[in-house]
Amino acid sequence: MFSYVLFTALSGAALLPLLLYLRNPYVFQDLTYAITAIKIGVEMSKLKKRKPFHSLLGRFEEHVANQPDKTFMVFEESTYTYREAGKMVNKAARTLSPYAKEGDPVALFLGNEPAYVWLWLGLAKLGCTAALLNCNLRSKSLLHCFTCCEAKLLLVGEDLLGAVEEILPTLKQNGVRVFILKESCDVEGIESLCDKLQQASDLPLPNQLTSKTHMKSPALYIYTSGTTGLPKAAVITQERLWLASFLASIVDVRTDDVLFVYLPLYHSSGLQMGVSGAIQRGITIVVKRKFSASQFWKDCKKYNITVIQYVGEIMRYLCNTPQKDSDRDHKVRLAYGNGIRSDTWADFLQRFGDIKIVECYGATEGNVGFVNYSGKIGSIGRDTLFHRMTHGYALIRYDTEKEEPVRDARGFCIQVPREETGLCVAKINSRTPFAGYANNKQQTEKKRLRDVFEKGDLYFNTGDLLRIDSEGFVYFQDRIGDTFRWKGENVATTEVADHLLTLDFMEEVNVYGVKVPGHEGRIGMAAVTLKENMDFDSKATYHHVKNYLPSYARPRFIRIQDTLSTTATFKLLKVKLAEEGFNPAIIKDPLYILEDNAGYVPMTQEVFDAITEGKMKL
Repeated sequence: MFSYVLFTALSGAALLPLLLYLRNPYVFQDLTYAITAIKIGVEMSKLKKRKPFHSLLGRFEEHVANQPDKTFMVFEESTYTYREAGKMVNKAARTLSPYAKEGDPVALFLGNEPAYVWLWLGLAKLGCTAALLNCNLRSKSLLHCFTCCEAKLLLVGEDLLGAVEEILPTLKQNGVRVFILKESCDVEGIESLCDKLQQASDLPLPNQLTSKTHMKSPALYIYTSGTTGLPKAAVITQERLWLASFLASIVDVRTDDVLFVYLPLYHSSGLQMGVSGAIQRGITIVVKRKFSASQFWKDCKKYNITVIQYVGEIMRYLCNTPQKDSDRDHKVRLAYGNGIRSDTWADFLQRFGDIKIVECYGATEGNVGFVNYSGKIGSIGRDTLFHRMTHGYALIRYDTEKEEPVRDARGFCIQVPREETGLCVAKINSRTPFAGYANNKQQTEKKRLRDVFEKGDLYFNTGDLLRIDSEGFVYFQDRIGDTFRWKGENVATTEVADHLLTLDFMEEVNVYGVKVPGHEGRIGMAAVTLKENMDFDSKATYHHVKNYLPSYARPRFIRIQDTLSTTATFKLLKVKLAEEGFNPAIIKDPLYILEDNAGYVPMTQEVFDAITEGKMKL
């Protein structure tokens, strides 16, 4: 009898995996992800208890000690081992130590180059918070971003001297010290930095300089656009930086991989997901100044790249390059990032070979994320019981007309069923915190939702509409509010509108994003009304947006209207305008397109057809 029961039990145990697989074909992938996440959780718990505090910089220094001769960074024709990189970081820390101390914010305003990493890690040695300024910013926007982090020290790339000179009088007035990466500088109020770096000792500084730094201390300020228009400085704590670095482990970056870093280092993708992940794994990175579709695969082959990052547009650009016999002649095995469209995903795999694509989702300041470890084309991740338990997220019903969550008779939000689109919110607690925005309580509070499912609870509003299908795959649907995404950058419509309104002939401006066939995201368009007895000055508008807005934020289309449509509460209507797009066959209002070097010129049906047929690039 006992042997029969034992045989039955063993048989059942043997059949259990098959039954689980038949019920859920992704059960083993879900289990593997859960085990990886648990391991990371255990390591994070150990890091939190470790005394003295052990930052990501500490992990870098471990690699410097344990694998000093391994290549850490390749940039153009220069190569730096971990030992050499460690010395450069020490030089940066010693150079900056007279001007910055633990807890001070220091702004970095430079493009992709080795000095970016040396300065960032050097500041970490001093316990400073690095504010990562977008190097496309100019004038008012640049000054705003610098001011809101309350820094008194600005480190500038050599090629950005002109941008800083524009705001230099204000910086001087506020007692800001400016250093530029040059051997010498004859501009009053800007000091050279390269000569000081060369003369500095490469010996490490004492650890007590960071004695007050802990897991909740701010490590970075990364700027993100919001519905207010001007960028906000998202607070990235030491804990958040650690967690972001572990994404490399989740997506299966190996210790012998070579990572291609061509996304901007001022972005969370470039620095957090890229360089920080590489430091956590102790791998080699190849840093490029900027993305080049024509040079991309040549670089991958030249530097033996095995892992690449992307935003959706990157993959489409690569797919749009002329086909070559050498398209699969590379060692890239893994690509991870966000924003790739289903059709681009399929085209990329068909053309460039068996590359594992891991689509990820998450906001710079958010407390919830998804990883599509299953490789399901079009999905951003999996909805599992384990993931819900650890991240506390939900999709709730959202009223796009009123621009607010739908609440029931008791005043609580309503969770949507599977296959229905809902606003993604995530519970704010000690395990999934939301640090908010630097020196901006108002915008921090706007991202918090209270009394969501019960009285007194607190959730983070992602601002994103998602959908979960019957198999548990999560799909990104749309972004609410006044922000759209173009060329991998968030564009705040209010900021663009504010710039246009400074033109003396503009009366009202409504900026929104419109979809373009074959392109990721939405491109900028503005519906405007003109002041009485004034005409649209296309040349003045062109020069204005060129001077004050980065290229991705400049409205590509402008529509002149007699009046702008509003809701009953005087909110500008965007949905109908976005649906009408830029088709001159539909729009009878005067319509203009921004052409490079020519300015705003009248939009024609021929140009529209060329865009929709893919003959004209935007």
